[in-house]
This record gives sequence, C-alpha cells and structure tokens, in this order.
Amino acid sequence: MRDAFAIWYLDMSGSRPNRPAVVVLGSGHHGGLAIARSLGRLGIPVYSADVHWWETGFSSRYCHGRVLFDPFADNSALPVRRLLEIGRKLGHHPILLPTTDQGTLWVAEHADALREEFRFTRLDPGLVRTLCDKSRMQQLADRCGVPVAHSLVPHCRESLERFSSDAAFPLMVKAIDAERLRARTGGTKFLVHTRSELLDLFDKAWDGHSPNFLVQEFIPGEDWMFDGYFDEDSHCIFGITGKKIRRFPSKTGVTSLGVCLRNDVVHGITREFMSAIGYRGILDIGYRYDWRDGQYKVMDVNPRLGSSFRLFSAMCGLDVARVLYLHLTGCPIPPHRPVEGRKWITEDFDFFSSARLLWEGNLSWKEWASSFQGIQECACFALDDPLPLLMLAVADGCELWNWLRRRGAIRGHDVQVDQPALLATTRRR
Repeated sequence: MRDAFAIWYLDMSGSRPNRPAVVVLGSGHHGGLAIARSLGRLGIPVYSADVHWWETGFSSRYCHGRVLFDPFADNSALPVRRLLEIGRKLGHHPILLPTTDQGTLWVAEHADALREEFRFTRLDPGLVRTLCDKSRMQQLADRCGVPVAHSLVPHCRESLERFSSDAAFPLMVKAIDAERLRARTGGTKFLVHTRSELLDLFDKAWDGHSPNFLVQEFIPGEDWMFDGYFDEDSHCIFGITGKKIRRFPSKTGVTSLGVCLRNDVVHGITREFMSAIGYRGILDIGYRYDWRDGQYKVMDVNPRLGSSFRLFSAMCGLDVARVLYLHLTGCPIPPHRPVEGRKWITEDFDFFSSARLLWEGNLSWKEWASSFQGIQECACFALDDPLPLLMLAVADGCELWNWLRRRGAIRGHDVQVDQPALLATTRRR
C-alpha cells in the first residue's frame, strides 16, 4: 500500500517520464537497500554502484541497475571518468548519493568534475575531513560550545600512559583512520577495561605514522540521534530525533533497534551547531546523554546519509533520502510530523546484539520480547521486496570470511575483539 507521501508525490509529478535517476555510491549493508526501496516506491530509478556483488541493495526489485565500482582502487582520474560515463548514459543529470564517509569525501574532492553529469550536495572537503575525524570534530564542537567527551589522541605511548594513569575505566577507543586501525587490530571500536589492555592495544595499533585512534571516556547514559537535512543557508528543513534501544556490537556499535522520540534539546543543539559551521545537506549525528551531569555530548557527526535513516520517517512517509531528492530537483517539501514511538530494527545486527546481552545477563527474556512491540519497519525484510532478506545470509557470510582472513593476518593479537563486531566495524553506521 502506498504511503501518503508517495500518493502526494505521484499526484504532483503526474506521468512525467523523465524523473532524474539516483546513483547510490556504496551500500553499507542495509543503507543502499533502504534508499532503493524508499525512492523506488515513488517510481524513481535507483542504481547501485558498489564494490561487492553480495550487497543486499543489489538484490532489491527496486534496484534498476547494478555496477561494480570502486572509486578508491587507484588515485587516477579513471574512476571519475567511469562514473561520468554512467551519468551520461542515464541522462537528465542523475542525483549522486554517497553513503560512506570515504565516498562523501571522494565526491567533495571531485565535485568540479562530477557536477558535469550529476546533481549532489556540494560540501567543503575540509569540513568533511574535520567531521569524519573524531578528534578534529570534537575540537570543532568544543569551539562551537557543544559538550564533548574527555578524550585524547595519543601521539606516543608516553602520552597514553599519562592519560590512563588517572583515567576512569572502561575507556572507548575509536578509529581516526578506520582502514589503518582495522588492518592492525581487526576492528575500529573497542571498549577497554584496564590500563594494560589499553597500552597493549596501542602497541598493536601503532604503525610508526600519525595516530590512528582516539581514546575517550566511557559515558554512562543513553544514545540519542538526530537525522535531518539542511538547505543552502544551513536551515533545517527536515529533522527527527530518536534513541538507540540496542546497538551492534552491544556496547559500542550502530543502531540495531531504535525508536523515534521527540527531544527538543538535541534538536536545538544540532540546529545551532550546523548553523555555526555552515553545514548543508543530509546529516546523521549521535549524542550520548551523560547521566552524571545531564548534558548531551556529541559523539559522531556523519556528513552523509546514515544507514538507519528509515527509522526517522515522518507520518506521511517522508525521510531524508526523499527530502534530498525533492530539494535537488526543485520540488516543494510537504508538511511533515515525526511518528512518536516508531521503532525500526536491523534483523541480523539485533539478533547478535540480543544474544550477547541475554548471555551476559544484561537483558531479560521478558525485556527482549517486549522490546519488539511497536516495530513498524525492518531493515531487510519487506513483503513487497523479499529477496534481500535471503541475500542477507550470503552477505553476512562473505563479511565473516573477510573478517576471519583479516584476523588471521594479524599476528600476536592480544586484545580481545568482539566477534559479532565484524559487520559493524567493516560497514559504516
């Protein structure tokens, strides 16, 4: 059954045959699939360009075309030329929608060339680098008056020893350069419980170059999120807040089960922050509510579409992917209201997360069963598009194999890595 927005859009656009297509650059487990479904149900052609054939978005009935494409394979102009050829074949200046930090930065750096054939939100490459670098992002947030967690980027072992001598454990370790840290340690996020464990992790991670991780205090509290869209004047024209119920991995990861809840404080902090830095386009930002001082502290600022964006759907069916399409094609943004209490789940992520929590005794069977009440959408299962759910097992199996190969290549790895973290650490939020 069509949602209210689909009916409005199809009535507004009529039988216009030349709707610009959308090229999704990178899928990220379920993010590309969600884009294909959200826009495809409006009759908008969606094409997926990704590195691996097993991505769930490739198997969707709403995916009009599939291209194996790796823009980061080399530093030549060949990837840009190939993408421009795709744009010319599609015609009508299709919309280019990157879904990863690396892809967003690549588009920003090659914007002058790509704009010949594509429409997309133009972002300053320097700002993208800053927001994707957790250390520099926290410095920027602090200058803008946004609360941040106490953290350190260790430039040497001695600085980490001094920091950890009076630090309260556990501590969070987060990647600055995800690929470098993953290659050395097998993951991008760790929760360390002792000083010796932290120093051992540094020894494994250090490659003799610039720092590749950030050490951050672990904040007791709740994870809140904001998903929205900002226009050329950095005005928020769409924004919805929500909270994580469960994460994957269970203590450090991405949303596996979330709920939409109104939070005017998070909404206000985000609007002021983005206005101060002149941000535009889709935004996915995470906060941690600190039970100790009652402050919302920014944890992640993603200058792109987040893979959980379908959690933040308005009552009419509007989401950030649809807002982006309307805005870049010059269509009006209809009135919208968030769905208070709406729940969204990533099936495989939440299975692993729940199993871990139940095993550790941090979740009761009664709490687990009741947590599914109110779920309105799944990341992979859909009655009108069943094949991606079957492909999910294939995708997870391929990612497991890649993770095991990386683990085997890391010799003398003494830091305990959360095994189910393989999917969350190899795929972005």
